[in-house]
Amino acid sequence: MSQFRVAPWPTSLKVVSALGTAVLVGVGYAAFEQVPHGTRAPFAESFGILVALVFPAILIGAALSVVTRYDLDGHTLRVQRLLWATTVPLTGLGQAFHDPCAMKGSLRLFGNGGLYSITGLYQNKLLGRFRAFVTDPRRAVALVLPGRTVVISPADPAAFLERLRAEFPALREPTPAPSPERSVSLCGRPRP
Repeated sequence: MSQFRVAPWPTSLKVVSALGTAVLVGVGYAAFEQVPHGTRAPFAESFGILVALVFPAILIGAALSVVTRYDLDGHTLRVQRLLWATTVPLTGLGQAFHDPCAMKGSLRLFGNGGLYSITGLYQNKLLGRFRAFVTDPRRAVALVLPGRTVVISPADPAAFLERLRAEFPALREPTPAPSPERSVSLCGRPRP
């Protein structure tokens, strides 16, 4: 098994995480302060406490989901989180490439857009719909599998791709798509 460190957090992720943490803690505290305690309306108190707990729950969920490393074991990629790993079978891997702009212009369909990591289901012009497990979008590595695409951000994309090519000797280099807008990365450079 090969282990790869996750890319260090860029300044943007640090800022979003710090601001998000401050806002969630502040709003949670303010909501808790507004709960009518000791009234004759126990439902209002219980509901208020429940609402106030939503904000710390979001914070805890995002912290537990942070991406900590990538393990490549045979035909399986394990995305390590704080308390669990997400397993991505690599059977049928067709293409793998590094593109610093692979996530540029992405629309988040479901997931976390920058509170300790960028994870979830996204979509953009270059990759279509994809699942992201990223800390630094500039180090994005796209793994194109049958019917789905996964994007990760190892600290050293070249070393990850080298190990992946050793595991998958038949791995193809990306070929330009037929349409002109998909044959270039979202940075305006030709795709590798």
